[in-house]
Amino acid sequence: MSSDTPDISHISTLILAGQREGKPDPLCEAFDVEWKAYLPVLGVPMIDYVRKALIEARLNTPHYVSGLGDMSGLSAADVTALSGQNGPAGSALYAFEQGIEAPLLMTTCDHPLLTPDMVSYFIKASQDSRADFTIGFASKDIIAPAYPNVKRTYINFADISVSGCNLFYIATEEGAEIFRFWQKVQHDRKSPRKLARHIGLGIFLRYLSGRLTLDGAFTYGSKRLGVDIKPILLPFANAAIDVDKPSDHALVETILSAPNS
Repeated sequence: MSSDTPDISHISTLILAGQREGKPDPLCEAFDVEWKAYLPVLGVPMIDYVRKALIEARLNTPHYVSGLGDMSGLSAADVTALSGQNGPAGSALYAFEQGIEAPLLMTTCDHPLLTPDMVSYFIKASQDSRADFTIGFASKDIIAPAYPNVKRTYINFADISVSGCNLFYIATEEGAEIFRFWQKVQHDRKSPRKLARHIGLGIFLRYLSGRLTLDGAFTYGSKRLGVDIKPILLPFANAAIDVDKPSDHALVETILSAPNS
């Protein structure tokens, strides 16, 4: 195995495919599908693109799929269904409680632009970092030139603006503890006061004042939680594009329809 090829034969995969109960998804309604995972992208269920990328990257099977109430659209031979829980963090914790062991790659069903190259790059960089838990990002400097007319949501640090890529690598059992913190934070994410209480007022004010760097944020988080957490910057603009709204769907179909896509 070359130094550029990650060791992935033992890595489990978890695809989050749950939906909020009692809240219809506008995309599902627009395309008349019950589950977002089966939203057609160029006539192909969205989750199939994700699974194709994982299969071609030669990740371990079966792939675990969390929260998908109807598994009939997937081959039963290489997928295992898990019940969805309260939010992504709850679903991830439940997966570990069901016996799935680290290392684990976690992604989402609404990431049809995911490719084997993205998966391999992210895993190798995560392994090289030796962190317990890593999160994938793409920088604005990568995304904006590729899609100058597409509005994206960025997290603005003092040194870099980044957008999440829906890629998470849990290298150790200790890394899974991040999801317990995530569970607490996700309920208060829209309340700055409550959010500051979770993460610390000082670091929160540093972020608001534009003085917090990306590495500084992760160093602080690692110390506070007692788990080594690191960001992984991916050199792929498409890694930050998922399908949350009709304009995303149209953009993804345009990208996939392009020559050499």
